[in-house]
Amino acid sequence: MPLSDFLGALKDNPYFGAGFGLVGVGTALALARKGAQVGMIFFRRNYMITLEVPSRDKSYHWLLSWITKHANHTQHLSVETSYLQHESGRIQTQFDFHPSPGNHIIWYKHKWIRVERTREKQMVDLHTGTPWESVTFTALGRDREVFFNILQEARELALKQEEGRTVMYTAMGAEWRPFGFPRRRRPLSSVVLDQGVGERIVDDVKEFIGHPKWYTDRGIPYRRGYLLYGPPGCGKSSFITALAGELGYSICLMSLSDRSLSDDRLNHLLSVAPQQSIILLEDVDAAFVSRDLLPTENPQAYQGMGRLTFSGLLNALDGVASSEARIVFMTTNFIDRLDPALIRPGRVDVKQYVGHCTHWQLAQMFRRFYPAEPAGEGERFSQRALEVHPEISAAQVQGHFMLYKLDPAGSIDHVSKVKD
Repeated sequence: MPLSDFLGALKDNPYFGAGFGLVGVGTALALARKGAQVGMIFFRRNYMITLEVPSRDKSYHWLLSWITKHANHTQHLSVETSYLQHESGRIQTQFDFHPSPGNHIIWYKHKWIRVERTREKQMVDLHTGTPWESVTFTALGRDREVFFNILQEARELALKQEEGRTVMYTAMGAEWRPFGFPRRRRPLSSVVLDQGVGERIVDDVKEFIGHPKWYTDRGIPYRRGYLLYGPPGCGKSSFITALAGELGYSICLMSLSDRSLSDDRLNHLLSVAPQQSIILLEDVDAAFVSRDLLPTENPQAYQGMGRLTFSGLLNALDGVASSEARIVFMTTNFIDRLDPALIRPGRVDVKQYVGHCTHWQLAQMFRRFYPAEPAGEGERFSQRALEVHPEISAAQVQGHFMLYKLDPAGSIDHVSKVKD
């Protein structure tokens, strides 16, 4: 049979015609799907904008709080438990509900925004054990201003939650993380040091903060170091906490005795400390002692207990790679145990002794605890206290006042029991 006759017979066959039609419809549907995919890709690239924020970014937790505020109607939630401290000091458990991993839609400034929160099950943070997360925002248009507005609002919301409070940071791995809940700012008047001591330090810190250009114009590294030394319980750490509250700064607490702390990690942590923060190194004598104190009998005391070396500490405080725009406070109970190289000018610019209570301090503390009492009662308490205990710490006096909160006369009559 000729080929033309064969093709004509197939064309006239009803079954072949139906199959030929089905093949054509399937091909058309496949092309339509392919065209839709290409069109969607083209639309996303040219008419949609996305922002991805990983959990390691500082703004991640700000954005979670912002999403919680705006995604009021979502039904898929995850809980984050925190603690809230009231003005009275009472601590209350607080539960915050955040949108759970998945997709959420938010109406923001006349725009629909798609929020996708993803969680990687195979990747975790080695320091905390929590899985890696990210949040992706998708909006119509090509204007990035919507994301700037969201980030700015999230930041302002976070600052409002911390308003009037001091945030404590601790070193976790290679970064600083908030430690506990933000504390109520402690007023400077609540810490009574010897006359003029607190005012002198506060004035020096404020002068440093207010004149960065003076340092840069003269080629001087813009950093300041302070050392508070004296017997325990005399108010060194309390004053630093109150100073941070006065300045509106946070506190980065670091222990040099941490066995996981190395030279590189210390240098890195000092360089990435949060802005407007005070770095606090407490009891530095516990990590390193002077090279003149029995180096042959106890050489490990000078080298330190962990991987941090003394030379590494010196370089981090005042080396070519040390960071600037930094305020470091160190405390010690035994200044004679510190190596002179650690407390020389450039590493420690201001040294201040914070010792046992003086007559003036005791009178001021009595006035603060019992403001309704005559000034003469404070003088009488101070005189009797020093007669019984020539060396008395502020912590001991405060503990004594706490026993006689409503009995100022009793605090004077039983002043001999201050050290009991």
